[in-house]
Amino acid sequence: MTTTAMPVAANRTTAAALLILGYATVIGFTDNYVRLIAAEAGLWQFHAVRSLMAVALLGAAAPLFGLRLRPRRPGAVVLRSMLHGTAMLIYFGCLAFMPVAIAAAGLFTAPVFTLLISRFAFGVAIGPFRIVAVLLGFAGVILVLGPGQGAAVGLATVLPVAAGALYALGNIATRAWCGGESAETLLAGFFAALGFFGLAGMAALALWPAAVGAAAGTEAFILRGAVWPTGTFLFWTFVQAAGSLLGVGLMIRAYQIAEASRVAIFEYVILPASALWSFLLWNETLDAGAVAGIALIFAAGLIIALRGR
Repeated sequence: MTTTAMPVAANRTTAAALLILGYATVIGFTDNYVRLIAAEAGLWQFHAVRSLMAVALLGAAAPLFGLRLRPRRPGAVVLRSMLHGTAMLIYFGCLAFMPVAIAAAGLFTAPVFTLLISRFAFGVAIGPFRIVAVLLGFAGVILVLGPGQGAAVGLATVLPVAAGALYALGNIATRAWCGGESAETLLAGFFAALGFFGLAGMAALALWPAAVGAAAGTEAFILRGAVWPTGTFLFWTFVQAAGSLLGVGLMIRAYQIAEASRVAIFEYVILPASALWSFLLWNETLDAGAVAGIALIFAAGLIIALRGR
């Protein structure tokens, strides 16, 4: 008797790139309004309320569209959700005590970690073109965000890089561990993890409240306990929940149909997308260095797309 090996799913790089573009467009818009949320409530309450809204929306949509929320491999989904959830907590937490440029540059080391982990842990062959593309993309990130933002290099600088490593692990787990899961299952797990972290943080701050006044604004985002939600907070948190469901769902699907080391590079497009929304919404403009960085990011994505074909 002969046995036939299970075929490996083919990489659909172009489709994955389009999914990531949609993800970046949605997330770039919604994340520009986090500043309004941070001025009125805390990080933990934001995650708890947003997760509740997102899970409720998923639950309502499941019978209408025939969505499957029950995981096939619960342990794998939980581990993957905790990896991505922890990465996002570290990233948003870093924004409380360091410049956005430093935190975001650390998080966007994820494609570099994805390549290294894919190569040395899973034995995935990484060609020279993709290595060059990642280096180009990372150089573009540095130019867009701008080095020398005034933060001293130290232990705190390592935290957003740790978030990037965890994010990369979660991206790899999406295909390696959760390839048979539906996108909505992984979405539910992601928001459940963030909701758990949010409730845990609110409980901790209720027991050991920090001396933070309401007038502290965005500086107190990570230390502010539960407050009475305002209409502004509820509205933009709902926009975040709905936008995250759509955007993260597109991103998850991209990682399911193509290899993580191919897809990860396209996530750099979230930077020019966010910059474009910042200009349209707040009239914030880019300098020459940032424009050059965007050109490098697009060049990196083009290399991956052409090689993926």
